[in-house]
Amino acid sequence: MRALYEIEKEILECVDLETGEIIDPEKLDALEMEREKKIEAVILWRKDLLAEAEAVKKEADALSKRAKSCESKAEQLKNYISYALNGEKFKTDRCSVSYRNGSGIVLDDITKISAKFWGDIKESWISKTKIKEAIERGEVVEGAHQEEKQSIIIK
Repeated sequence: MRALYEIEKEILECVDLETGEIIDPEKLDALEMEREKKIEAVILWRKDLLAEAEAVKKEADALSKRAKSCESKAEQLKNYISYALNGEKFKTDRCSVSYRNGSGIVLDDITKISAKFWGDIKESWISKTKIKEAIERGEVVEGAHQEEKQSIIIK
């Protein structure tokens, strides 16, 4: 099938542009039918593409939900392993579990935290790094405290 612009060009050739007289009526009718079929084919192709796009989106949503479900189950199993081992290391040829001690800053009441720990005017965030450094220097930071924690590492 020819391109639409080629059909349009041939339609123009069937008409005398100066007088507007139709030179070849049979060819013009055939070209107009071909043009209609071509336009219909393009419209149907577009509809097919939109339907395929919708199907792909639905499949992507289903896969995304499935991935979230798998991640959630993996997190539950990690918690179960942590509970079962209770801080004990575990190792086989195929897997291992170890622990890492660390600490983190817990914000108890952000309204009590000093302005020196907040970001600049454009940002409304609290710098936990600044709070941690202050606590390690021995300062008491009202509204926050440092908490020791143990992270499980599963390989």
